Amino acid sequence: MSKVSNRTKIATALVGALALAGSNFVVADPLADVQKADSSLNAASAASQQKVDKYFDQAQDMLFEYGSVADERESLKAYNDYVAGLVADQQNSLDLIQTDINGVDKLRQGVVPLMFKMVDALEQFVNLDLPFNIETRQNRVKNLKDILNTAEVTLAEKYRLILDAYSIEREYGSFVAVHTGKLNLDGKEVLVDFFNLGRVALYAQSLDQKIAWMYDADAKSWNKLDDSYLRDITKGIRIARKQGALDLFALPIPAAETAQ
Repeated sequence: MSKVSNRTKIATALVGALALAGSNFVVADPLADVQKADSSLNAASAASQQKVDKYFDQAQDMLFEYGSVADERESLKAYNDYVAGLVADQQNSLDLIQTDINGVDKLRQGVVPLMFKMVDALEQFVNLDLPFNIETRQNRVKNLKDILNTAEVTLAEKYRLILDAYSIEREYGSFVAVHTGKLNLDGKEVLVDFFNLGRVALYAQSLDQKIAWMYDADAKSWNKLDDSYLRDITKGIRIARKQGALDLFALPIPAAETAQ
């Protein structure tokens, strides 16, 4: 083979190689574009997924917040209904109180005269009763009269004090008591032990236990007892002072009044 032929072959081969190389470059451009497009799509898809996830999370948060708000609304509604019931009940109470307040003036008009009558009746009762604890009882009545004319004491408190005084007088009817004091006899004062059996009878005995008297409510005077009663009245006084054992003793008592 000649040198020319070889050169021709080599040239032909170079031209073919260049042609093939050019052909490869031409084919590679669309593939790169597809790869770039695919990458862009993946990136866009990832970005879209991130947005979807973000919106989903936001939607979940909003749903949770809505549920919390709804629960709070129901709780507030139940509380408001409860408060409304309390307000209605308080209003009913206020209406009743207002009704009572409106009737206070009428109540005062009836109670005040009654209290004055009660104190006057108590004073008369003490003056007519057996003269035991007389000073204490008369002072109690005097204090009640002063209180009735005092504006600083409420009407309810005045009425309570009057009832307390009546209660004390009622208890006097069932107690047995002894106290030492002075007995005025014909202008002379004698130191004695006063012994009273409730409101049944009132006695006095000299401290030397030699003389005894019984009070006469009708004559408002003291009558000397027979000496035969000295021992019994001494026994009664000792029992009242809890200085002796319980025992029977005999003493005269005022006769009961005949019913008219």
